[in-house]
Amino acid sequence: MRLSEFAGKRIINISDGGILGTAGDSDLLVDGDSGDIMEIILPQGRGFSSFGGSSHRQISIPWQTVKKVGSEVIVVEVAN
Repeated sequence: MRLSEFAGKRIINISDGGILGTAGDSDLLVDGDSGDIMEIILPQGRGFSSFGGSSHRQISIPWQTVKKVGSEVIVVEVAN
């Protein structure tokens, strides 16, 4: 899969059905030796609800919690 294909997908938590963000807004933590993806790092608090608040909070999603990468979504299972 190309990075450009990954970027357009929404990230959905199967535990509660919530949309965590979009892969295009995320950073990837990659193991420098193996090239394996270790985490998806999403900014939290973007949008109107974060007005006046801290915009430096992040959600770290370990790659082992990714259950499926589909054509339009990435399904993860993380505890709330």
